Amino acid sequence: MSTPHPDKLSIIIVNDFAHINGGAALVALESAKALAQLGHDVTLFAAVEPIDEELEKSGVQVICTVQYEILTDPDRMRAVRQGLWNNYSKSKFEKLLQQKDRSSTIVHLHGWTKSLSSSVIRAAIDNSFPIVCTLHDYFTACPNGGFFDYQKNEICTRQALSLDCLLTNCDKQGYAQKLYRTLRQRKQKNKGKTPGGIRHFINISEFSLNILKPYLPSNASVHFVPNPIFIDKTEPAQPDKNDRFICVGRLSPEKGLHHLAQAVLSANAKLTVVGDGELRNELEQKHPEIEFTGWLDREQVIKQIQASRALILPSLWYETQGLVVAEAAALGVPSIVPDSCAARDMVTDRNTGLWFKGGDIDDLAGKVVSLGDNSKAQSMGRAAYDKFWAAPPTMDAHLATLLTVYSRILNT
Repeated sequence: MSTPHPDKLSIIIVNDFAHINGGAALVALESAKALAQLGHDVTLFAAVEPIDEELEKSGVQVICTVQYEILTDPDRMRAVRQGLWNNYSKSKFEKLLQQKDRSSTIVHLHGWTKSLSSSVIRAAIDNSFPIVCTLHDYFTACPNGGFFDYQKNEICTRQALSLDCLLTNCDKQGYAQKLYRTLRQRKQKNKGKTPGGIRHFINISEFSLNILKPYLPSNASVHFVPNPIFIDKTEPAQPDKNDRFICVGRLSPEKGLHHLAQAVLSANAKLTVVGDGELRNELEQKHPEIEFTGWLDREQVIKQIQASRALILPSLWYETQGLVVAEAAALGVPSIVPDSCAARDMVTDRNTGLWFKGGDIDDLAGKVVSLGDNSKAQSMGRAAYDKFWAAPPTMDAHLATLLTVYSRILNT
């Protein structure tokens, strides 16, 4: 018979970065702060500085190995070794585990592929600590983390680590990098026992779970814990009063910006793109009719979304969620998303927004044209708003679900 866990838990959050640099880090660090404020003993184990000043203010103990992100390390041989197996982080992590009680400690994995490596996971497995892994990306299975062929700019349906996978030059940085990442993936799978040695996983969308499920261990327990959305409730926007569409995100090939530009041009619509990345200069030169703002602060992004007719997410790859779609819904703005990515889980087709056939420029253009109907734009925006606020994924809701999952794991 299991023993109920104590009210105060010891929670070790594992994330490559000790600061917020993206969606996964945002969830990892903000949940760490919130859990500490609830009175739990929370430790963030990370590798890459700077350290978010709010962590220690919130009561989170931070252990940072002070190492490079492997992609930016000037010593490339060190980066290669560290990416495959980070002995230093493993040693530091083992010392941390020695101070913890297994019966009341959870190791929560968020990110490890950018610096820490799977060595820290093996340390937790060898020391028999309860582990849960949030599936923020596809690195538990796919060598390049996206099930995406960056050379052909299309979704990859090959079996990860198969001979077909090995022989395919799909990596953004070329075939040598693909071979290295394949070696790293095999080391993660075998020596790191990941994902095979982990029993508990958190999924953030049904779509991404269906992609990863064949690669998870047969005895895996999967828990659905939606990512929190950090947005205040305001009066719903009036998309029918606006004539400009908006796209928010990184300007890289897999995000489908070239397709979006062609579709909007075909639909004779106005578009604002908020974000930056490797394609920005090329897109600005080719499409002077599109407004490119670069990255904006949080408040400005919200204002831009509120002043739009609809959000368009044109991604060519699977994604794992697409938080900006939920943010648009919270503001009362409908979204147009591909049927081939996880963001579709957040859009009820023809009710809170529209799906288009992934990668199909003509179909996307048709969906843009259809939202030229004011009544449709208004009704879909309001439906998205009502659906979001009927059960908002706030941090409080996230924590309640997360603590329930921790309890189940500790009492297994």
